[in-house]
Amino acid sequence: MTTGTRLGHIATGAVAAALLLPLGAVAWRAEGWSGLRASDGHVLWFTLWQAMVSAALSILLAVPVARALARRRFPGRGWVVLLLGAPFILPVIVAVLGLVAVFGRTGAVNTALGWADLGPVSIYGWQGVILAHVFFNMPLATRLILQGWLAVPGERLRLAASLGFAPGATFRLLEWPMLRGVVPGIFLVIFLICTTSFAVALALGGGPRATTVELAIYQAFRFDFDLSRAALLGAVQLCLGGAAALLSLRLTLPSGFGAGLDRAVPRWDSGGWGLRVQDGAAILLACLFLLLPMVLVLSQGALAVMGLPASVWWAAVRSLAVALTAALATTALAFVMAQAATGARGGWAEVIGTLSVAASPLVLGTGLYVLLLPVVNPVSMALPVTVFVNAVLALPFALRALIPAMRDLDRDYGRLSASLGLGGLAWMRLVALPRLRRPLGFAAGLTAALAAGDLGVIALFASPDQATLPLVLYQLMGAYRMEDAKAAALILVALSLGLFWLFERGGRHAGA
Repeated sequence: MTTGTRLGHIATGAVAAALLLPLGAVAWRAEGWSGLRASDGHVLWFTLWQAMVSAALSILLAVPVARALARRRFPGRGWVVLLLGAPFILPVIVAVLGLVAVFGRTGAVNTALGWADLGPVSIYGWQGVILAHVFFNMPLATRLILQGWLAVPGERLRLAASLGFAPGATFRLLEWPMLRGVVPGIFLVIFLICTTSFAVALALGGGPRATTVELAIYQAFRFDFDLSRAALLGAVQLCLGGAAALLSLRLTLPSGFGAGLDRAVPRWDSGGWGLRVQDGAAILLACLFLLLPMVLVLSQGALAVMGLPASVWWAAVRSLAVALTAALATTALAFVMAQAATGARGGWAEVIGTLSVAASPLVLGTGLYVLLLPVVNPVSMALPVTVFVNAVLALPFALRALIPAMRDLDRDYGRLSASLGLGGLAWMRLVALPRLRRPLGFAAGLTAALAAGDLGVIALFASPDQATLPLVLYQLMGAYRMEDAKAAALILVALSLGLFWLFERGGRHAGA
């Protein structure tokens, strides 16, 4: 066993402990189901209901967009597909502020409704929570469904064209079986994301009728300091995540198409003007839905940046420090765990590394608070805990990028490295890093972007002098200082996307 593999097994054990100890603390502190309040039944129902509605709407809106992108080729198509990936690394609180700028009381939609002598709409409550979840998850559903559409063998489409299939017959016999195979799994992924969404419910939900389990954990922790109820709600959240994960294994159906020759085939079923207009409208509306909130916020925020107080800039510095530290920790862990995953019994490293994808930041934060309370003041550990949670939660994405590349590296250079006696730092410097810089850069950039924009654990722990930029942005929104909030949002977007671009470009350039 090499030194790297041994370090990988040690890192795997550390990650397992980092997940299990806080979750165990939550289970120990819960003290039985009798601690739930009568109102918690409605909280659970609303969490499930809004997640199901959000997932269903995200998929229903994504299907026509994915279908249009699958059967159309036009200038700028690559940019549209790239735009669909942007919400994943966009700070949640910034997107919420953008939606408020469009759908809020003084937003563009209510202004237009006022001109038409129609009543205003409110973004706060269940409708705002669902709208924000659709904003984030419709692009994800589109990208995943588009992959399914592009996986339909071209030979099937060529045969359908030779048999004279109309668009309806092509959909019924080819596209619908594909959707039936991929949509259940996508639905459950989005459902799980919506049940663990905290920042959206914090900013747009609240109140007795729009409180999710995550928000109830925060309220029990922050307002009542009822650790037992917070831990009990955390256990409920764990059950939700586990049930969704198990269902995703049962409901994902095979499409049954088989393999093709991977040739691009023109879509003869989409030549009519009616279908062209339909596809163009779907793509245009999706782009407007995603771009308009960001354009309004960032353009207005640019005018107020220079007038921001010093506290916002210090919060940006703290966010930068959190992002860089989390990126370093995640890439280091992912590197050695990917090495372990290439060896004998390496599957455990991959399994344990991906377990955190179903974990809730607030549940982990509650467990860490319980663990730290007898030893140290947890508030003083706000920033280290935020780094820790973000590093662990970003690990599945880093492993997804690194493990295939590490396996290719071991297959191509493993025997040669062993015959030359290369190992340790020499192997890393001469063999690994030059060939793994692309996935390492992607993993570091993604972790940094997500950590910089995270509004989760920091909301539980932080004192005013430890607030990161997302928390300061939320506080500015709560104080109705919307101009300052938009300027802070501009800085946060520049920080998150800038870090992702720098790390990803650095890895890509070094690998060229």
